[in-house]
Amino acid sequence: MELELGLDTFGDVTTDAAGERISHAASLRNLIDQAVLADDLGLDFFGVGEHHRDDFAVSAPEVVLAAIASRTNRIHLGSAVTVLSSDDPVRVFERFSTVNAVSNGRAEVILGRGSFTESFPLFGFDLKDYQLLFEEKLDLFAEIIKGEPVTWSGSLRPGLIDQSVYPPIENGTLKTWIGVGGSPESVVRAAKYGLPLVLAIIGGDPLRFAPYAELYHKALAQFGRESLPIAAHSPGHLAATDEQAIEELYPHFKANRDRIGAERGWPPVTRAEYEREARDGALFVGSPETVAAKIAKTARGLGLTRFDLKYSNGTMPHELLMNSIGLYGREVAPRVRELLA
Repeated sequence: MELELGLDTFGDVTTDAAGERISHAASLRNLIDQAVLADDLGLDFFGVGEHHRDDFAVSAPEVVLAAIASRTNRIHLGSAVTVLSSDDPVRVFERFSTVNAVSNGRAEVILGRGSFTESFPLFGFDLKDYQLLFEEKLDLFAEIIKGEPVTWSGSLRPGLIDQSVYPPIENGTLKTWIGVGGSPESVVRAAKYGLPLVLAIIGGDPLRFAPYAELYHKALAQFGRESLPIAAHSPGHLAATDEQAIEELYPHFKANRDRIGAERGWPPVTRAEYEREARDGALFVGSPETVAAKIAKTARGLGLTRFDLKYSNGTMPHELLMNSIGLYGREVAPRVRELLA
């Protein structure tokens, strides 16, 4: 299968060309323009993250995806990720089924637990139930996407008895992925439900995830299921040369990482750590040739069917993001396919 190439964004609130922070609303409008460019360039997928905090503009990804659907023609549209633990599986399906209808079958959903927890107190969930919430709600969602009346019971949510969920998917089923950050249990869970896997590779050598890909295939076989797609998601940035890309990204990468790190007890990132991630790790940053070679190596090593570049990087201005998307679509995508051929 030819490797699909996509883009992801968490909807970061960015700065303008003068370095001044723009509004959440302006960031959302820019995001839609970025997705339109991705569609114009023939890219395969555009994913929008979900956050509920000041540094990200997207708290309702399905609304943003519907807006993108109205201005695009072929690109598939999905979440990156939907935090199912703090949402309701019925409502998640209803919203994505609606996006699927208005986009003429282009919607996908990537379900995950998310690495941020602001949504839990916001929507009245207890973090002590973090694991159980996801397991139980995923079990319900897996029943809903079968497209039949649902009878289901759990311990944290009222059950359903012979209940249909609307609107139904017009053709086939809603394409549903499980996003994992490196937990073997999550990999096996995806195989158990027969759902394709997205590996969130945000640090270290991407090929260290090869054992998870192998585990996924083994688990699928043990559950008596056929082989399913594996995708990967990693951050990055493109410019004309490696040096330019590295310099453009660094201040925004450091500010974003240090802000989150301060909340989680991480030390500030150093320039040496950053350059090591760019050279050997999960940062896909550089010229089109450099990034294409790294994507091709990762795709071969992990047996990927899709690679998604998280092109948004903290406060990086819209103009630099558009330039990066342009290089990714015009130069990286065809070069990756040449290398893999």
